[in-house]
Amino acid sequence: MNYVTEKNNKVYVMGEIVSDATFSHEVYGEGFYEFFVRVMRLSGQADILPITLSERLIQGGMLSKGKQICALGQFRSYNKLENGKSRLMLTVFVRELLEELPDKNPNSILLSGYICKPPIYRTTPFNREIADVLVAVNRAYNKSDYIPCIAWGRNARFVKNLNVGDRIAISGRIQSREYQKKLSDTETRTMTAYEVSVSKLAAFDAGEDFDIDNEFDLYSLQSKTDALAANADF
Repeated sequence: MNYVTEKNNKVYVMGEIVSDATFSHEVYGEGFYEFFVRVMRLSGQADILPITLSERLIQGGMLSKGKQICALGQFRSYNKLENGKSRLMLTVFVRELLEELPDKNPNSILLSGYICKPPIYRTTPFNREIADVLVAVNRAYNKSDYIPCIAWGRNARFVKNLNVGDRIAISGRIQSREYQKKLSDTETRTMTAYEVSVSKLAAFDAGEDFDIDNEFDLYSLQSKTDALAANADF
């Protein structure tokens, strides 16, 4: 992947492998494996993120539980059939393994795409403003990834006024969130949702009018003060 020209979906993650790697699928003879990585927040909480990695990038025991991984990739979506219903699945698709960068934000994402559903704006019982937005991000071979994003505060107020088809750029982090899904009157199941927690966003008309790399620094390290202020909205 050319990281100079492919700017619309870029992820940087660094964390601890917390599951065994399992075979996922094969494409043109190339096998891919899935596992989970724990990425710490400055607040002390952690996000447990799904990772997909090609066998061509695997060396020795690098995927053992407890090992650290540092990678660049894309946040991708795909549909999985479960109990006769299609479910949107998300994963960090690794394109390049890196040497550890200890002074950088361990969970960063840049997205540029199009709003594909009307944003949903709401307030919590504590009067915090939230907006959910689904962003379609184009990639090679006429494919698209559908990425759920969540904005807070003034970003939520901005998003609620956008329309389907509007072009948007986002920076933030990938977060995991557990919730309870009701299966019947007596049975519930704990599920995990993955979404982009928005820290900065912009709407624009044409790609040449907006340089996402200059506007949003993928590898920037938030100051502790800024990070704590951001976490107050999460």
